[in-house]
Amino acid sequence: MAGTGTAHLRESNTEDLLLSVRNLVVEYDMGRTGKVRAVSDVSFDVKRGETLGVVGESGCGKSTVAKAVMQLPPPTSGEVRFKGVDLAPLPRKELRSIRRTLQMIFQDPISSLNPLRKVRRIVAEGLDVAGSRSRAEKQAMVDDILSVVGLDPAVAGDRRPHEFSGGQCQRISIARAMVVEPELVICDEPVSALDVSVQAQILNLLEDMKERYGLTLLFIAHDLAVVKNISDRVMVMYLGKICEVATPHLLYAEPLHPYTAALLSAIPEPDPDVVPTDVTLSGDLPSPIAPPSGCRFRTRCPRAEPVCAAQEPQIREVRPDHFVACHFPLSGSTGQLSAEHGRAGEAPPCPQ
Repeated sequence: MAGTGTAHLRESNTEDLLLSVRNLVVEYDMGRTGKVRAVSDVSFDVKRGETLGVVGESGCGKSTVAKAVMQLPPPTSGEVRFKGVDLAPLPRKELRSIRRTLQMIFQDPISSLNPLRKVRRIVAEGLDVAGSRSRAEKQAMVDDILSVVGLDPAVAGDRRPHEFSGGQCQRISIARAMVVEPELVICDEPVSALDVSVQAQILNLLEDMKERYGLTLLFIAHDLAVVKNISDRVMVMYLGKICEVATPHLLYAEPLHPYTAALLSAIPEPDPDVVPTDVTLSGDLPSPIAPPSGCRFRTRCPRAEPVCAAQEPQIREVRPDHFVACHFPLSGSTGQLSAEHGRAGEAPPCPQ
């Protein structure tokens, strides 16, 4: 799994690619312990109007990627280009101006809201920072967006977050992000803290908002069933690296990476007549302080060979618009090596 490369990046002009991330690295200095390599050489792009789903187990670097895009804090190295502008070297004032069109919905809908402020003040905060509208205009915009997300502004506007349920707090968070009219919204596991019925409501709301305002979404989750329904493209991560990129139809029908297959096998199947495919991974998630050499997934992979320890796999296109970073990718749903990749133990050549 987990490899590097740019084969999955698309050639497009600046207007088509709203977000372009190149060679993103995020490390945290732990003193004598060493450095946590949270994200290592990750590259991806998001076209205008597209939803990119980012999935993986806890600790794979999904949320770190989201915060690095927002420059919260800036990444250790790499480029984050939004509308063709690299955000990392921007002065604070210019970055603050651009952030109006680049918003984030955080994972915990309750703790992300200021408990001391009333809802109307929370939602209006972005407008206050922008400072370009009159008080009457801001109040009208806040009331309008609260109505759009399904809250009565006359009732909810003067209440505080603790008076709402988790689903209602997430609606407030969405309203706060949308009131400043962003172009890109980063959704960091926006439904993971909610029950299933409320999850469906929030996902439908996000889809409606995307259609209404022409949004581009970076949707982060560990639930592949959720990502399948909302994404135009899916990126699978493991231990700070990308392992597979494809459309939902291709990824869910015929995963190429053993890790992706394991994740998909964990999705509950509601049909009692269907025998689930049981894919069990051995071992524990390695430490990001000292990740394995070569392929980072090799310590848990049932298909690992010596080459996996010696050589890091490169992302390559195995099928049209289906990319994988694996020396021995699966052959569709059969779980066998495809003929072009040779027999077990013989790795295909990596692109230079």
